[in-house]
Amino acid sequence: MAAEANAPVVAGFLDYLRIEKGLAPLSIQAYSTDISQFTGFLEKRKRQLLNARRADVREFLQQLFSLRVNGRSMDGRSVGRKLSALRHFYRYLLLDKKIDHDPTLNIESPRQWKVLPKSLARDEINATLQAPSIRLSAKTRDAKDAPALASRDQAMLELLYAGALRVSELVTAKLEDLKLESGYMLVRGKGDKERIVPLGKPAQDALTKYLVEGRPLLAGMRAVKARKGGTESVARNSPLLFIARGGRKLTRQRVWQMVGSASSASGRHASPHMLRHSCATHMVENGADLRTVQTILGHADISTTQVYTHLALDRLRTAYQKHHPRAKAR
Repeated sequence: MAAEANAPVVAGFLDYLRIEKGLAPLSIQAYSTDISQFTGFLEKRKRQLLNARRADVREFLQQLFSLRVNGRSMDGRSVGRKLSALRHFYRYLLLDKKIDHDPTLNIESPRQWKVLPKSLARDEINATLQAPSIRLSAKTRDAKDAPALASRDQAMLELLYAGALRVSELVTAKLEDLKLESGYMLVRGKGDKERIVPLGKPAQDALTKYLVEGRPLLAGMRAVKARKGGTESVARNSPLLFIARGGRKLTRQRVWQMVGSASSASGRHASPHMLRHSCATHMVENGADLRTVQTILGHADISTTQVYTHLALDRLRTAYQKHHPRAKAR
């Protein structure tokens, strides 16, 4: 049976990602979902992963474009991500000598895969970063934790934009990773890879205020949760940089909610990833080279960062037209 033959192949790949590549659980889960979807596609045609053909991959991608989820068809970027997962999967099988040809070879990614990720304009960023203090003034003075929460949210927003952090990197950041006196932060990214991210003055100021005024108050607040009719105290001496009331770990969902709420001040609904893309976009627009942006973002491959190339080309074209004597029509 195709299903019985496919299962150990997929399990071996996931073990490879976990043990040899050291990928995070969320990344492994994404790979598993994408490979499983292709596996199901093949099994309906009574085919196995090890003997998949290039035509199978093309038909799978075409089928993805025709699928509709919640009334919307899958976009090119999502399809491209699944193709990327299949490329990694078959490259692993090829290197492990389980196959002698790669069915993803010479299959171009959808054009939409190279579409620049959405980002906020400068004025929208400014409005978003100022939102916590605006919301604080609208709260009642009786809310004892309002200033602490506002300083925390302000620091998180500044850090997401200044350092282009992913949500997972933000919620797992530790106090010891922050080097305010030196103006940088140590970030642990995908695959437990470390990178150093410089911090600008606004981010340093916001983090300092949070550490002095906000975090101690949040850590010292009483926080209990019900369990089988009783209560359980939550540890207050958390090593994490950003915490919820009582020193509890901040969830990814809470960060998404906070960014969405703050961005409403700009007139657009933004996600944490949009702040990350905004950082990269604005750096390239201001003349940063792609290698620098790659380092800030923590991309393992420069090809991932090249999605921002057209911004650099636009800047070069503008400078050329402005300064080259033969650029303008007579």
